[in-house]
Amino acid sequence: MAANGWTNRVGVLVDSFRVDVREGLKKAKAVGADGVQLYAVKGEMDPANLTPADRKELRDYIASLGLEVSALCGDLTEGHGFQDMRANAGKIEKSKRILDLAVELGTGIVTTHIGVVPQDPNSRYYAAMHDACEELGQYAASLNAKFAIETGPETASLLRRFLDSLGTHGVAVNYDPANFVMVTGDDPVLGVYTLKDYIVHTHVKDGIRFDKRNPLRVYSSLEYVPHEDDGKPGSGPGGRQALETPLGEGAVDFRGYFAALQDIGYTGYLTIEREVGDDPETDIRGAIAFVNRFRNG
Repeated sequence: MAANGWTNRVGVLVDSFRVDVREGLKKAKAVGADGVQLYAVKGEMDPANLTPADRKELRDYIASLGLEVSALCGDLTEGHGFQDMRANAGKIEKSKRILDLAVELGTGIVTTHIGVVPQDPNSRYYAAMHDACEELGQYAASLNAKFAIETGPETASLLRRFLDSLGTHGVAVNYDPANFVMVTGDDPVLGVYTLKDYIVHTHVKDGIRFDKRNPLRVYSSLEYVPHEDDGKPGSGPGGRQALETPLGEGAVDFRGYFAALQDIGYTGYLTIEREVGDDPETDIRGAIAFVNRFRNG
């Protein structure tokens, strides 16, 4: 336990290194991570491409590095998440296989984006997402696992209402503070308290929003209606509307964020995700040092 009472471990999303899985695992160890999150949708980590022997060998290899799996990323965002009822059967089936793989690799958590939760609970898109999460939540619960929705596309209060409407405890939250900052403008510190009963995994990421953004456009929602401002440059560098930054250089209040996580009794992973930048390994090293200043302080 750290001097200030923290028990949280630091993870790294292996895909952030932009190398193959084995090389990424070595890099995660080298930068001082305690665990790793693995993207498990396609390529060498697609469950369909991993035999039982492959899975055991991978789990043993991760353990040999002194690492553990914090979560799998099962993000099936292509095709608007789970908003399209016609496409959901295949996505639900694949998500179940990713949940199976997660359990076999020693974690019970699969994180994903499900699309943008509509404000109107009577929307057909809301119904499609609700039905998919109900089925996946029940399946996750049968494995003693969690299907964790990543924050960002909607406000914390709207996501909370959606989660409360489900009849299963198998759906949870992967909390990403930067997504709130960059997309909805929601307060990521207050959001921790709103979603405290559901948070099972977190990301440590930073960012800035230069202009108000439409989440329906950012997340390619089926609900999206073209607007006259589409295609206009933002006011940020290079015409950006938002920008992911190295930790401490954006608008996330990390002192408040970490304090809120401690306050609600969260003891899980703080997993670093770096989606942009020319030198992700250097950024990730810096991010771990940044987190450790709070963790060890």
